[in-house]
Amino acid sequence: MMTSGLKVYMHERPGEGALERLRELLDEGVELSFGPEPPERADYDVLVAGVPTERELDASDSLRVLIIPWAGLAQSTRRALLGRERLLVHNIHHNAAPAAELALALMLAAAKAVVPVDQKLREHDWSPRYEPDMSVLLERRNALVLGYGEIGKRIAGGCRGIGMSVTALRRHPEKTPADCSDRVLPASALRHELPRADVLHVALPHTDATRGLLGSAEMELLPTDCVLVNIARGPIVDEKALYRALASGAIRAAGLDVWYSYPKTEEERSCTPPSRFPFHELPNVVMSPHRGGAFSVGDVERARAEALAASLNAAARGAPIPHPVDVREGY
Repeated sequence: MMTSGLKVYMHERPGEGALERLRELLDEGVELSFGPEPPERADYDVLVAGVPTERELDASDSLRVLIIPWAGLAQSTRRALLGRERLLVHNIHHNAAPAAELALALMLAAAKAVVPVDQKLREHDWSPRYEPDMSVLLERRNALVLGYGEIGKRIAGGCRGIGMSVTALRRHPEKTPADCSDRVLPASALRHELPRADVLHVALPHTDATRGLLGSAEMELLPTDCVLVNIARGPIVDEKALYRALASGAIRAAGLDVWYSYPKTEEERSCTPPSRFPFHELPNVVMSPHRGGAFSVGDVERARAEALAASLNAAARGAPIPHPVDVREGY
């Protein structure tokens, strides 16, 4: 049953098109207010903020739900929430589809050497046509997907669609539906499964437990034909170990959308190397500037509004809110 007058404070006001869509979808009785600072006498029940401030978390005695309007939990937010156990925390996953699509695009581009071949033909050099070993066949190969959430499941489906078999590792494999067509194992099976990974997709949240999960020892377990794709967070894969594996040919190729250093200012956007190692010099790396969740601005805003409306309506009705976050685990 709907609770009366659910009050929602949003740190950022959505664009007009997205706000119109959000209001159109919200149940009657859900009241919205906007930042950048909460009112003096705040009484909101739900806070919508990606990186909430201490004041936003403390301003309202009625606050019971925090909705982070994307996937993931910033480490600063996690630390701020550890002393607030009464607060329920949830994500939305409106960008799962574009992130999974980019993972598949990076996989195929890396496996088929699309970038170096494109560069050669732009110079009128047809020699790659006569070098078939530049490309690896993925059909009947094994894909290992680390993380089986909204993104990982879509990646798995895409891999199956081109004839690959899929093994996925997740924190709670017992929650996998009985009719799942993928082989789903606990995270503890990682080292056992790496030698079978013709493609390794990293779709995990960045937490204390996953930082540096794939280091030099794990790289040594991978097949030499392995294609590694990371659309999660850079530090999950050890920077030095990854570069050395690619530069030495210990693994075939990589498609990377996430990195190890980012521009801090607008001026730095055109001159910031993404790593202390020269990945850009390696022909077997496809590079993307952390744009996995991106699609046209209007579509992003509408998708976020629709996902947010579903979460807020669930809160208003007293129903389970989608995508709960375990603050202690970090995702």
